[in-house]
This record gives sequence, C-alpha cells and structure tokens, in this order.
Amino acid sequence: MRLKDKVCIITGAASGIGKAAALLFSKEGATIIACDMSEENLKVLKEENPGPGVIDTYVLDVTDRKRINEVVEEVASKYGKIDVLVNNAGITRDALLLKMKEEDWDAVINVNLKGVFNMTQAVAPFMIKAGKGSIINTSSIVGVFGNIGQTNYSATKAGVIGMTKTWAKELARKGAQIRVNAVAPGFIKTPMTEKVPEKIINALNEKIPLKRMGEPEEVANLYLFLASDESSYITGQVIGIDGGLVI
Repeated sequence: MRLKDKVCIITGAASGIGKAAALLFSKEGATIIACDMSEENLKVLKEENPGPGVIDTYVLDVTDRKRINEVVEEVASKYGKIDVLVNNAGITRDALLLKMKEEDWDAVINVNLKGVFNMTQAVAPFMIKAGKGSIINTSSIVGVFGNIGQTNYSATKAGVIGMTKTWAKELARKGAQIRVNAVAPGFIKTPMTEKVPEKIINALNEKIPLKRMGEPEEVANLYLFLASDESSYITGQVIGIDGGLVI
C-alpha cells in the first residue's frame, strides 16, 4: 500500500508500460486517473483492475489543451488533489532523416514533447498549491545517445530530459516538495516494439548485457518507486532501465 490515498494521473495508460503502471499502482492502493486515446482499451483496463485501488478512466489526447484542462479540473474537483503525474503517452513515426515527412516529425513532437509540456503545465498549479507532488516523465535511452531512423523520437526524448531538469529546479522553489524525474527505458516488450522483426530483436539482445528485452512491469516498478514517498529525496534525475545497454 505504498500509494495509499494518492491520486495519480497516468497518460498512455491503456497499453504497454502505462497499463502495467496503472495495474501496479492500483495494487498499491492508489486512485488512478487512467488517460488514453483508446476508449476500448480503457474499458479493458478497468475490467482488469486488481484493486484495492480505483481506476478512473478518461479518453484524452495529450495534444488537446482544452480537453486536458477539463480532465485535470474535474479530477482536482472530484478528489481534491493530484499527487502524481506520469507522462507516459508516446508514439513513433520512424524514418531516416532524408525520408522523414514533415507530418511525421510534427506528430511525434506534438505527442511526445508538447504533450508532456501540456500535461505538466495543467497539473503543476495543483501540486504547487499543495506544496508537494511527484512528476515522472518517460524519456528513452535514444534521448541520450540517439538512434538511426528516429530523428523525431530521439529529439523528443532528449527534450523531455531538458524539461525534467528545468522543472525540478522551478517547482522546488520556496520549499515545495515537488519532485520531477525522468525514466529512460531501453528496449521493452510493448505494442511499440512488437512490430520489430525477430532478427533485429535477436541482434539487440546480443548487445544488452542481460541478453533480453525488458518487461513493462519492470519499468512500472521504477515508476512506483518514484511515485512513492520512498524516493522523497530524488529529483531532477534521469534513471535508465535498459538491462545495461547504456554503460
């Protein structure tokens, strides 16, 4: 019950790492505000809720500022506070630099970078008023060392690291116990990586010291630690979870 009585917003909560985090947070007693664009997947998530926590679902596009403000205001009014924000929603539109379409650049920037900004700007005032909170931003190892064919994705994940460090400084002013950290996953078994050919996966595994891809639940465990009071003196950090790939 490490998250007992905590109200936690998770974006991209209906699949992959976000879903694993929502289910784990519920086991630890949290009230989860699960936000995702897939209404169908949100219904499945709610049905799978292991409890004892509550999973409250909202169809939400992190690029839609009006909808974000509506949801955040409703959550704050309904529960009286927002303790944790997990900016997990993300997309890929991979292509080599010379072949990348402008619309694919814009789409990834709008979701992965601006979406994190949108959510945090909407939630931060409630944490400032309370004088405490934990914001967890999902970056990636490619935001640290880049990746061929992912100019847009790498740029967003590097940008998330920059915002994380800036917000950690800004939001802790005047003694506020608001912590902002980034998690940088390596190659994790999610719907995003299911499309990668087995040959490439095998080659990747050979480069990873632990010789395997990560599980969504393993990343969710790190989210849980950062959301809980156990990490009360950790802020402004980028924590890798990649099986040792980046050493």
